[in-house]
Amino acid sequence: MSAKITLHIVSILPAHSHGAYTLVLGEEGGNRRLPVLIGAFEAQAIAMEIEGIKPSRPLTHDLFVQALQALEVVVEEVIITDLQEGIFFSKIRCKKGLELFELDSRTSDAIALAVKFRCPIFVKPGIMDEAAYEGDNAAEAESLDSPGRMAHEELIPGSKSHAGLEEHSLDELEAMLEDAIRDEDYTRAAKIRDEIKKRNK
Repeated sequence: MSAKITLHIVSILPAHSHGAYTLVLGEEGGNRRLPVLIGAFEAQAIAMEIEGIKPSRPLTHDLFVQALQALEVVVEEVIITDLQEGIFFSKIRCKKGLELFELDSRTSDAIALAVKFRCPIFVKPGIMDEAAYEGDNAAEAESLDSPGRMAHEELIPGSKSHAGLEEHSLDELEAMLEDAIRDEDYTRAAKIRDEIKKRNK
């Protein structure tokens, strides 16, 4: 297999295009960043998975994960294989028993599945040479509270008030979290989850 570079998710930032986002991928062991333009739906799927927010009903990527698992297919890795006229091309490398095979995929979908399967993301070196830039961008840093954390306010739907969480006990917060997920109020669920994590430190 040809050489490849390991990537990790740095941040998701609003793009200049209306309704689009820039997924920033960082070079493992390096300082280069690869920006990939993705749609709001894919950005939401990635952000929700990283935030640990599970929808009460499966979304499209969740359904595809369930289908692969039912067929006993494991996603082993995704790799960004080509860049043509500003469009990235990717492969999802899968395994079923002893059989290895690849699926063509949009890069946004491939990365969403990589996040859900907890599998590595790779890119061919030539693509990094062509499209990457040096990191340490201030806008990226401001979008993260800690490494790998998404700013979920725009990406996870829901608009109910988050005030007064500190007044509730842990048991109450756990029940509220279940209610928020059932109601598909994922922004509130993320806030409640953050309060629970803060209490458990």
